[in-house]
Amino acid sequence: MHIVLTGAAGMLGTALLDREWPGFTWTGVDLRPPRHAHDNAQDGAQDFVTADVRDTDRLAKVFAGADVVVHAAAALPSHRSAEIRSVDVDGTRSVVEAVRRAGVPRLVHISSTAVYGLPRYCPTPEDYPRVPVDAYSGAKVAAESIVEQARRDGLCAPILRPKTFLGRERLGIFAMLFEWADEGRHFPLIGGGRAVTQMLDVGDLCDAVRLVCEGPDEAVNDTFNIGAAEYGPLRDDFQAVLDAAGYGRRIISVPVGPAVAGLRTLAALRLSPVYARLVHKLVRDSYVSIDKAVDRLGYAPKVSGRDSLLATYDWWRREAAPLRRTTGRTHRDPWRQGALRLAKALF
Repeated sequence: MHIVLTGAAGMLGTALLDREWPGFTWTGVDLRPPRHAHDNAQDGAQDFVTADVRDTDRLAKVFAGADVVVHAAAALPSHRSAEIRSVDVDGTRSVVEAVRRAGVPRLVHISSTAVYGLPRYCPTPEDYPRVPVDAYSGAKVAAESIVEQARRDGLCAPILRPKTFLGRERLGIFAMLFEWADEGRHFPLIGGGRAVTQMLDVGDLCDAVRLVCEGPDEAVNDTFNIGAAEYGPLRDDFQAVLDAAGYGRRIISVPVGPAVAGLRTLAALRLSPVYARLVHKLVRDSYVSIDKAVDRLGYAPKVSGRDSLLATYDWWRREAAPLRRTTGRTHRDPWRQGALRLAKALF
């Protein structure tokens, strides 16, 4: 099976290209180069192509001969609204058209549980209404609609909606927790972090991708939530990181009202990486049903949210701590802490 993967230089793309799956070959597509070489290209084919997912003509040539296209390229919530819309919506439309031109029989679309907005029912099932609350969730809904139309037109087009996933090369906002823990600081959480929060190990997400690449059309041609089977309050998971740091520091509860108001203001002024939807997610339960993926795909997550977070912190201490001096906007980069860096002195 030959797979072309968009977003190949991102965190999920890197994890997929590192998989050693017998019989699988890959061609990665991204605007950025990969951080290291991969040895799983198809004989005579390029293992990496520099291209923009909005360049339909270029993609159609790259997709020629592929058995599956996995579309993982996306702009993140930290990007500006226009960029999110352009990459996530226009890029998905371009990928679908390129798949059609190249005659690829299957497209796997990596979406997000952000499509539910801020759901009031947990565990949230796949048929829960999609209610976008910001530019990112709105773009994810629009991108899914494009893929669903392609499915109605006859394309086998599984959609995966992963929860926040963790693992090697996951930095983003988690780098702030890791850095504060490593410096022996307490860590503040709104409302004490009592909200139950489901996360996901990137290895389990890769397994889900493999299942929808290999499974029969009648089983995989649908939409699936993907998350950990074991999860709990955010406070417990973050406290486990502080305990692993070994300084005896604790989670500090911050009053909900003032904290939400302050973080929303900082997010609006782009002085904090904690974007508005994340502010609300920190104070309400957030977990989805994975029953459909378990029953239909045979999905069997192996790693709890807490163990995945601890493994990511262990990787960060060994290999990524020097990156604290750099900043970026992807999952592979630590995000700018902005005004929150000044708050360190209080903890």
